[in-house]
Amino acid sequence: MTVVRVFLSQAREAGINPGATLATALDAELRHKAARKWKEENMESLDTLNRFHYEHSCFSDDCRTF
Repeated sequence: MTVVRVFLSQAREAGINPGATLATALDAELRHKAARKWKEENMESLDTLNRFHYEHSCFSDDCRTF
């Protein structure tokens, strides 16, 4: 019996829906990879914004009442 068949058998015995579990895991991993890619693609802009904020503070600092 292959490893995959063993996992599927154990999942079914435990009442786990393998298709739904796989879909959920794949969705989470794809979102994670997309977020990492977006961050890498926008790192220069994020660094520029962070430097500006460090040098000039937040745009709304003068408007805050707290």
